[in-house]
This record gives sequence, C-alpha cells and structure tokens, in this order.
Amino acid sequence: MAFLESSLGGISWICKEELDLGSPCTQRTIIDVINLLFLGVFYMFLLVGSIRKHQVGRRNRRDWIFVAVSICCALISIAYLGVGLWDLIAENDRFNHLSWLVYFVRGLVWISLAVSLLVTKSKWNTVLIIVWWVSFSLLASALNIEILAGAHSIQVLDILPWPVNLLLLFCAFKEFSHFTSQQPPDESICEPLLGEKEVKNQSKLAQANFLSKLTFSWINALLKLGYSKPLNLEDIPSLVPEDEANIAYQKFAHAWDSLVREKNPNNNRNLVLWAVANVHFKENIFIGMCALLRTIAVVVLPLLLYAFVNYSNLDQQNLYHGLSIVACLLLVKIVESFSQRHCFFLSRLSGMKMRSALMVAVYQKQLKLSSLGRRRHSTGEIVNYIAVDAYRMGEFPWWFHLTWNFVLQLFLSIVILFGVVGLGALTGLVPLLICGLLNVPFARFLQKCQYEFMIAQDERLRATSEILNSMKIIKLQSWEDKFKSFIESHRDNEFKWLSKAQFRKAYSTLLYWLSPTTISSVIFLGCALFRSAPLNASTIFTVLATLRGMAEPVRNLPEALSFMIQVRVSLDRINTFLLDDELKNESLRTIPSHNSDKSVRIQGGKFSWDPELMMSTLREVNLDVKWGQKIAICGPVGAGKSSLLYAILGEIPKISGTVDVFGSIAYVSQTSWIQSGTIRDNILYGKSMDEGKYEKAIKACALDKDINSFNHGDLTEIGQRGLNLSGGQKQRIQLARAVYNDADIYLLDDPFSAVDAHTAAILFNDCVMTTLENKTVILVTHQVEFLSAVDRIMVMEGGQITQSGSYEQLLKAGTAFEQLVNAHKDSITVLESSNDQSQGQALKVDMVRPDKSNTSYTTKQNSEGEISAKAVPGVQLTEEEEKQTGDVGWKPFLDYLIVSQGTLFVCLCILSQSGFVVFQAAATYWLAYAIQIPKMNSGIMIGVYTLISTLSAAFVYLRSFFTAHLGLKASKSFFLGFTNAIFKAPMLFFDSTPVGRILTRASSDLSVLDFDIPFSFTFVLSPLLELISIIGIMASVTWQVLIIAILALAGSKYVQDYYLASARELIRINGTTKAPVMNYAAETSLGVVTIRAFKMADRFFQNYLKLVDKDAVLFFHSNAALEWLIIRIEAMQNVTLVTASLLLVLLPKGVVAPGLVGLSLSYALSLTGTQVFLTRWYCNLANYMISVERIKQFMHIPPEPPAIVEDKRPASSWPFKGRIELQELKIRYRPNAPLVLKGINCIFMEGTRVGVVGRTGSGKTTLISALFRLVEPASGQILIDGLNICSIGLKDLRMKLSIIPQEPTLFRGSIRTNLDPLGLYSDNEIWEALEKCQLKATISSLPNQLDSSVSDEGENWSAGQRQLFCLGRVLLKRNRILVLDEATASIDSATDAILQRIIRKQFSDCTVITVAHRVPTVIDSDMVLVLSYGKLLEYDEPSKLMEINSSFSKLVAEYWASCRKNS
Repeated sequence: MAFLESSLGGISWICKEELDLGSPCTQRTIIDVINLLFLGVFYMFLLVGSIRKHQVGRRNRRDWIFVAVSICCALISIAYLGVGLWDLIAENDRFNHLSWLVYFVRGLVWISLAVSLLVTKSKWNTVLIIVWWVSFSLLASALNIEILAGAHSIQVLDILPWPVNLLLLFCAFKEFSHFTSQQPPDESICEPLLGEKEVKNQSKLAQANFLSKLTFSWINALLKLGYSKPLNLEDIPSLVPEDEANIAYQKFAHAWDSLVREKNPNNNRNLVLWAVANVHFKENIFIGMCALLRTIAVVVLPLLLYAFVNYSNLDQQNLYHGLSIVACLLLVKIVESFSQRHCFFLSRLSGMKMRSALMVAVYQKQLKLSSLGRRRHSTGEIVNYIAVDAYRMGEFPWWFHLTWNFVLQLFLSIVILFGVVGLGALTGLVPLLICGLLNVPFARFLQKCQYEFMIAQDERLRATSEILNSMKIIKLQSWEDKFKSFIESHRDNEFKWLSKAQFRKAYSTLLYWLSPTTISSVIFLGCALFRSAPLNASTIFTVLATLRGMAEPVRNLPEALSFMIQVRVSLDRINTFLLDDELKNESLRTIPSHNSDKSVRIQGGKFSWDPELMMSTLREVNLDVKWGQKIAICGPVGAGKSSLLYAILGEIPKISGTVDVFGSIAYVSQTSWIQSGTIRDNILYGKSMDEGKYEKAIKACALDKDINSFNHGDLTEIGQRGLNLSGGQKQRIQLARAVYNDADIYLLDDPFSAVDAHTAAILFNDCVMTTLENKTVILVTHQVEFLSAVDRIMVMEGGQITQSGSYEQLLKAGTAFEQLVNAHKDSITVLESSNDQSQGQALKVDMVRPDKSNTSYTTKQNSEGEISAKAVPGVQLTEEEEKQTGDVGWKPFLDYLIVSQGTLFVCLCILSQSGFVVFQAAATYWLAYAIQIPKMNSGIMIGVYTLISTLSAAFVYLRSFFTAHLGLKASKSFFLGFTNAIFKAPMLFFDSTPVGRILTRASSDLSVLDFDIPFSFTFVLSPLLELISIIGIMASVTWQVLIIAILALAGSKYVQDYYLASARELIRINGTTKAPVMNYAAETSLGVVTIRAFKMADRFFQNYLKLVDKDAVLFFHSNAALEWLIIRIEAMQNVTLVTASLLLVLLPKGVVAPGLVGLSLSYALSLTGTQVFLTRWYCNLANYMISVERIKQFMHIPPEPPAIVEDKRPASSWPFKGRIELQELKIRYRPNAPLVLKGINCIFMEGTRVGVVGRTGSGKTTLISALFRLVEPASGQILIDGLNICSIGLKDLRMKLSIIPQEPTLFRGSIRTNLDPLGLYSDNEIWEALEKCQLKATISSLPNQLDSSVSDEGENWSAGQRQLFCLGRVLLKRNRILVLDEATASIDSATDAILQRIIRKQFSDCTVITVAHRVPTVIDSDMVLVLSYGKLLEYDEPSKLMEINSSFSKLVAEYWASCRKNS
C-alpha cells in the first residue's frame, strides 16, 4: 500500500502538490507523457525504416520552412537541457524533486521534433508525425490559453515554444497536403529487376523483425554455422538489393550527372563530395541522432556518479531515491549501448555503399577514358583510386560522426565541470587548451609522416608490381640483387617515415595520459583557491569521471581530423579522375553495314596522340575500304601502322577529317591481351556457346592441337595476363576470339609475329583468307610473303600512307615497298640454292604430324611458352589462394614474436603497463582515503596525487616506446624475409601465382604489420590489466560483486570465442576477395582498347559489380558480427555495473565510506568501456594476425638453387670457348609430372651458330629455360666448356650468358637504366650499342637523349623498338654465349636482315643459339636442331638436312612455297 502511495505520489515530485488533474502542472505532465509515447513509436518506426530501407521518401527536397522550424526546435531543446542540467547541479542537496528530469524529457521531445522535420519518412511514419505535431500543438496552445486566462501570466519556458508550436501546426497541414497529393510509386517499374535477383541466400536483415534488428540477432544463423564449421564464401548470404553496388552506383551517377550539368567553370568545388552528400544525407541524419544520444548518455554518467556520492553522504537515505538513481544509470547505459552500436553499424553500412559507388564509378570511368586520360592515369594509379581512395570511404561516415561528436562531448563535459566546481573549472581550461594546442603540431607531424609514407609506399608498390611482371627477364639477366636493393631502398625511405610516426605516437600517448592528470590537479587547485566547491568525494570523483570522458575526444580528435583530411585528398583525386577526358563518340561514326558496300572510310584524317603537340602522329590519311576487301598495312618500325588501326577504332584523338565505320569491329592487338579465366571464356568473350562456330574458330586459328594437349582442354585456367601460355598461343586465342565474334570488320595488328612460319601460313590461309573470306580484314604485318594475296597494300612511313595499291602496282612503282620486298627476298636467297627436289615437294607438304603416342602427354604451357604438366589430374596451374581455416591458436602470435625476435620488448611492454595500472590505482586510492582524513592539507593531497599520476604517465610512455620498437623490428624482419623469399623463388612460383596475390601481401598485409599490429597488441594488454584492476577495486569495496564479475567475464569469453570462429574466417575470405577486384580493374585497364572495340564494356561492368558485391558482403557481415558481439558483452558488463550500484545502495549507511563509493563507482563506470575496448582490439588483433599468416606463407617458398656456390665458382674468364653439351637431358616442371624434354643429346660447338626450330609447344623455350636453369633437369646434365652448370651458382651461370627474350621487357626509368641497369658501361659504349641496333637516330632526336623517359612496361615505345633495346643490352654485355628467343619477331624483314648481319659480325666468335619462327633467321646457321614434342628429331648442318627428306627441309619447303605463292 505504501508502495502504491509512493507511485501515485510521483507526479507530486514534479508538481510539488497533490495529484490534481485540473492543475496546469499536471496537465503539462500529461502532455509530456503523450509526447514520450509519440516519441517512442516514432523512433521505433524510424529504426525499422532505416534498417529495411524499403520506404519511399515523401519529399525529395527539404523545404526551407521545415529546416527553419527544425532549427527553432533544436534551440528550444538546448534551452530545456541547459535548465535541466543547472537544476540537477543546483539541487544536489534537495533530491525530493525531479524537475531536472522533466526538463531533460522536454529537451529530448523537442530535439526529436527537430529530427522528425528533417528525416525521410515512410507512409506510416508520416501519418504518425502529422498526428503528433497536430495533437502537441493544439494541446500546448489550449493549455497556454487556459493559463493566460486564469493567471494573466505565464513562464518564459512556456511562452517561448508557443510560436514554434503554431509553426509545427502549419508544417503538419503542409505535410498532409503533400502526403495526400502524392501518387503511389509504380511498382511495375522496379519489380522485374528485383525479380531477377537470386534471393535464395539473401541476408536475414531483410526479413528480420524489430527486436532482431535492435539486438543484431538476424546474424545468429551465420554465426551458428561458422561455429559448427569453417565458413566458405558460398555460406555468406548476399546483400539486400538496396545495399548492392549497382543501386549505390546508380544513385551516385544520377547525382553526379546533375552536378556536372550544373557545373560552373569558375567553381572548383569537389563534385564527388557533393554527389555523395546528396545521396547519403538523409540516412546519415538518423545515424547522427544515434551518435547524439550516445554522446548525451556518456556525458550524463559523471552526473549520475555525482548524484550517487551525494546520496551516500545523506544522513537520511531514501531507498526509493537510491533505486531511482540505479534505474537512471541502467537506462543511460542501455541508451548508450544501443545508440552507439547502431551508430557504428549504420555508419559503416553507409560507408560501404559510398565505397561501392565510388569503386564502380572509377571502373566505369576507365572504360570511357580517352588515350590522353590514360596517359595521365596509369594502370597502377587507377587501381590505387579503387584500392586506397575509394576503399577509404568505407570508414568515412564513422569518422565524420565521431568528429562532431567529440567536439560536442568536449563542450558538454566542460559545461558539467563548470556546473560541478564553478569557477574552479576555469583554471582547468588553461592546461586543456595547452594540451589541445600541443596535439596540433603532433597531428600535423603525423599527417606529414603519413603523407610521405604513402608516397614512398606508392613508389615501392609501383616498382614491386613492375618487377613481379618482369621477373622472368630479371632472372635470365641475373638482376635480382639490383632490383631487390632497388625495392629495399624504397622501403628504407618508407621505413624512415614509419619510424618517425611510431616514435611520435609514444610522445602523443604521454601527452594523452598526462593531460587528465594535469587538468584534474589544476581544477582541484582552483577549487581550493577559489573555494568554488568543496574537495569532497562527489566533487573529486565527478571531476575525474568527466575528465576520463574528455580524454577520448582530446586524444582522438587529431586522428579524426587527420582522417578527414585524408578523405578530402582521396575525394580530390577521384574527382580529378572522374572529370578527366573521355573518349569522344563524335570522332567515330558507326553506321550499320547492310545498306552500304563500304566498310571503312577516312577522309582528310589528321590524328595525334597528344593534340597539344604541333606534330601529328598521322596526317593526310585518306582511306576507303570496300566491303570484303583484304587490306595489308606494312612499313618500317614506328611508321604509324598501329596508330592507323587506333584511328579506325576511335582511340586516337582526331584533329580533323572524318572516320566512318560501316558495321561491327573485331580487333586483335599487337601485344596480346588475355584475361584470367579459362581458354573457352577468352574465346567466347561473353557470347553464348555455338558448338559449330566454336570448333570452326579453334581450327581456323590452329588451336585444336594445343587445346587437346592441355589437362583440362579448353577449360584450362589461364594465369594472370596469360602467364602459362606461349606468345604464339596467346596471339592465336586472341585471333580465335575475334573469329568467334563474327564481326563485319577485322583489324589485325601483326598477329603472326609470335608464331612460327608454318603456323603463320596456316593462320593466313585458313583464317584470314578462308574463314574470314566474306569479311573486311585490315592486317598490319611484317610478313612480306603474304602481301601478294591481299586486295590492296598500303605502305606507311612517318605517319603517312606513302603508297597504296595492289602488289604488282606497288612493285612497279618502286621506292619504299620495293625495298621491303627486296629485303625479304635477300633473306630467302639462301633457299634458292637448296636442292630442287624440295621445291617439287613444297606444295605437297602438310604439317609434320607427330606419332600418336606423342599426343597423349597431358601437358600445359608455362610462362615461357612451353609444356608444363601437373602431376595431379583436375588441378589447374593457377590454384585457389591458400588460406588457413579454423582456430590456429597462438601460432601466429608466436610466429610474430619469433620472426621479429621481439620477446624482450613484449616483456618490457607488460612490465611498463603493469607499473602504469598500479600507479593509476594508487593515485585514485590516495584521493579516496585522503578526503577522509579530517585535517588533510589540500596542497599535500593534490601534490601527492599529481606526483603518483605523473609517475604512471612515465610508465605509459615507456610502454608506447617499447611497442614502437617491437613493431618496427617486426616490420623490418617480415619485409626482409618476404622480399628475400620472393626474389629467391623459382620461376614456377611466378607461373602459378597471380601478381595480385603477391602484391596484396606486399601492400595491405604489410601495412597491417606496420601500423595495426604493434599498437593493437598494446590495446589488448592495457585494457586486460585495467580490467583486472577495476574488478579488484570494485571487489575491495563490495566483494559480492566479484561473483557477478567473474560470471560476466566467463560469459564474455564464451561469446567472444563464439564470434571469433566466424569472424576469423570472414576476414580470411575477405583477404581473398579484395585482390580479384583490383586484378580485374588492372586487367581491364590493360585491355580497355580491346574491350571497347568488341563493345563489351557493359559485360565487364556487370562482372565488376559482382566482384565488388562479393567483397562488400564480407565487410558488411564482419561489421554486423562485431556489433553483435559488443552489444552482448556490454549487456553482461552492465549487469556487473548495476550489481555494484545496487550493492552500494542496499548496504547500510557507514559500511562504505563516501570516498570509496566514489572510487568504486568511478571505476565501475569504465568497466563496460574497458571490456568492450579489450574485446574489440583482441578481435582486431586476431584478425590482423591473419596478415602474419599470409605473409609467412610466402616467406617459406622453396627457393631456387643458390646464386653463388663459394667452393664451385668458375674462373672469371669462363666460358673460355662457349662449347655446350647436352647429355641425356630430361626436364619436367613438377615432380611426377610427364617429361617435357625427353633425353636430348647434342653438342653446340664453340663459335657456331645453332638454330632451334619446331612447332609451337615442341620444347624450344624449355631448352632455353634449362640452359639458364629456370627449371632444373630431372636427369642428365648440361656442360659448358666441360663444367656442369648445375654445380655452380645461378648468378655465376646467368651473368655469363646473354639472351634476347621472346617478349621484350622495358622498365620504367630512362633509356640508360634500361640498357645498363647495373651501371657498368660508359655513355660512349651505350651510344655505340644503340648505333648497332638501329636506335641511335631515334634517340639522338629526343631532347633528353639517354635520359629520355621510358614509361611503365615501355608503353611509349613500339613493340619493335622494345625488341631493339633488348638487342642493345646483349651488344653491351658481349658474352661468349648468346641466345635469341624469337628476338626479331616484332620487326620488319629489312630491319631483321640488318640485325642478323650485325649479330653475325659482332658475335662471330661466340656460340649463338637462335630460336626462330622465320626460317631465314636460322637458315644461315652452322647447325640446326629440330624438336618435336620434347624429342630431338634432327641435328645437323642445314645444307645436309636440305639434301634429305628431313623435317627441317619440309619446314623450309613450306616457308619457300608460301613465299613463292605470294610473290
């Protein structure tokens, strides 16, 4: 009965009178209760709507009236909250009234009204707020009129909101009229699109109820599955349609397009930022509300502590009063928990959509980027825009809301300090300002370090990417040490800035922990001096709790501002890219082919790769190609042949003239572009399978035998950039792709350079002249022997078409074309003296068919173009990325310590942190006991506290210092181990490992080691020791709490382990989904011309959307799982906190001193935060350790043999003669795999020229690989001048051999560094080499000559010129043994003939081994070796082999026949 009376008397606490429904106070309280009901339902609708995101906004633009009224509501809310706060502090001894609570409630109502005016509303929410606004306005107005009529006066806080009530009424009518006039959305527009989605494993979030969303229980099913078994990618539910990349991009694109249309040339605002803001503003209002609630909850906690200590000081304690404080504490902690969890989750969800939209926008832009734009943004830079800049947006909303929240939290905390201690807080502002100002230079310096580090990292990653892509040439030339030191020098620069940043962080940690000590000491001193507040338990512990709340904003604000600056830089970079020059559609007109006999027409064409330059690339181009014609374009290297094809494709900027294309185009580039995927995927290229057409394309491109020889046939996985195919196979797959595409016009850019003469003849006759008989073909070629068969030949020189006509017409005209033909005839004159019988057989010869037994080998091509077999059927060369599964326990932690040798630093960290915790506890204990000593001098109390706290700060500095040392030592050790392992890895590793897989370890995984792991270790150690001390202090005051605390800790550990089972796998899977996104973008950038030519941009775009969503879904579920974990841990620790509070209330007065109550509660309030901090960082550390696993995987690659064997080093003059003996040489690429070379026996005599010939896949390049020991012999041996090459070091061997590889490789840098990377030769020697390889004239004309730039992969030089640079390298080295591996495939016959003469002259006393497709290249060799399917068929002098019916004579006869037929 007494309890009932007490409950009914609750209103009397507010109204200070008996319950009277007629009194204005009671009526206003009833209005407050109604408002609270409306408020609760409103937020419930809003939360459900924001998570479901199904609602359609009722108003796209925010009316200025609504914004103005919202601002008024917010101001009234601030007024109410301020009065309530003042009332709470002022009435600390008169807790018989809850007037402060009434003001807080009214403040909450008015701020909620402000929100309701701005947010996007669902249908039911719109109805609700209209009813709310109308009822509140009418009730409040009626009450005010009643008061004025009765009393003729009214309070200020009652009259101020009245005008705003009337404005709310106006807004309600305006909203109602808008609501009734709005038509329902036409669902038929969106339903089919959604209907196409596969929803069988969609995220449970879409179907979850309100409670499930509130507690994140919708993710239970995934966590349960993850706890029962290691998760796979297939187990992860897909995103709900509203969160997918396509929807996010469409919204962004719509906002972007409207902003670009309205763009003022004089306005330099960042359009990306504005587009993102337009799209995501509304959803971030609700996130902001959650953040505001969390901030208010955090700020209120010290006031509750103040109330609690005051309650314990009361002589007559009211249990109901004490329990109400506990209830308020519980309510505040629940509000803090739910608001913070949903703020974090929704902000990251919003960030994920921003990230996806920008990643897709960058990708879409690169599909449209013009040649000028591509020159300004390299492939590596475009990948960086996606991997770094767009990715950063995933965290942007989180940091944005944190930033303004920190500012607000600081401001409110200062207000509380003034409220509690009055003028004494004024003295605390001085050190607070000083600490804040000291943070500014630290933040700036850290920002500078970060900026410089990022630049250095970009340089290292660009160099690493280039080196990995060119690892074969580096190994062949034995340049590993040079390029390794090059990478290490970049890393040293990176490491310099990393170490500066890490050691400065130690100072900022010291400042962070010193600031609350200094500020609290000064405030206590101010209280003693000004006597503004008594130094009792309530004052001291409220000040300490408030300062503890301020410490987080003071520490994190610089970091938050730094992140915001980084975001701004990223947005500027993306903005610049998205506004860059696009391919202009008007430069090319595509006209349907069925109404015209024309195919291509160019009139008065003038084109330039750089329109700003005075000199054009192509000029006076007039071209008229009839339907079905076969046109050949020929000319010397650098004449503009490829540029003419680009002009037809519309890829080269047009200065003047017109280009008309009648029909669809298929394009085959000079440098083959192959996608990662299967051979079939590369040929079909997105089109549906037509068996007949597919078989026809494969046969026409001579791919049938290659495909039959693969383990998996046409389902064989091709590695990145076709690394497990030969140059010829890649080119033929490209050609098959074009043939299958069934276009009207075929543009073929030198497709025969990478194949042997016989295959070239098959391709020309069967593919170009037969399969494409009714198609228009424009063929760029250096193969003069095919020119007589085409309808028209165009000769180009200096960017102009100098001659055009049929073969006979051009021969009669003479000049340039005649020179080309004569050069070719000179090269084949040696054939004329051959035996006449081979002429008679020429036309009868078909291909040399291998025995049936030879065709059964299940072989596959490696990156050198040769057969590479896998031992296990069903396993692809490019395997799935290896990843650990399940709980690997402490192994990664131990690996981290063992590799870094950092055990000492770990022990020192633990000791330092223990010292810090002990001294912190001692300082607060001192205060708790000192205030109980009756005559304790304030100066002594404050002085001792300051001294102990300062000592604790010194320990925390030592902890950070040792942590920085540990992190830097680990970074250095792991980087060196990883780099050494990569450079010592055998070539087979690079053949079977995509570059992206290595790069992700060298970039993101190494960044985790650099920045995240060291301080994550500290952030696990610190809260762990603090948690022990908190529970210890609480137990020392009320030991009973220990029971609940231990149970809560046990529960937290169980929930944490339950979560980690899934989270660990989610992070591991995420490690394998990010690389494909970047690889696909890089792949697209390299092949964008081909993609556009085939009109396949949309298909690539759709594939990219899927990859982005696959990556995003892991980000989404990882964040949801983390919030699931934390909300449960918070709940358990809140039980501990409430238990401790209840015990302090229920214990009889006098059992616990007020000082100890303050001590216990001040620590208890930080219990939940400490536990959550520990859990979050422990889970982060466990996830970061996956990076240690991934890097360590590549630190244990089985290395190739040593570079130098000290006791087996050859003499410096070795090889003395250059004699090479192959004795029973057998090669296989993997253990137990079929043999690739099958017992080769032969001797290459010193000083002889040996030609190696054979069909594609016969073993030619494998023989060269064996000579350089890229692959070790399975049995047999190779002797050079009697020395077994397997007995010496690889460097000693490779430095003594010279090679010009099949694919010419240049590195970014200058001409000098490309010719002489090791810096061994003088400028005169380099110029002499350039003169010999026909490049001197070209380079002399450049402004910087030898210092002229070479861009990534030598893209600013033609393929032929790149090959000439490689010739220049060997002319400088002048070794006894020279290998030419298809060295002149990309140059015309005339240049080839000149070079062969130079090689004969310069290397007359050397052993020269030539692997060639062109018969004239090897016909004048001293010896010819013929290989077929890994066996030596013939080895003799060419003249002798020509006299008999040999395989070689048949090859020569075929070549001669094709030349005769076409001449």
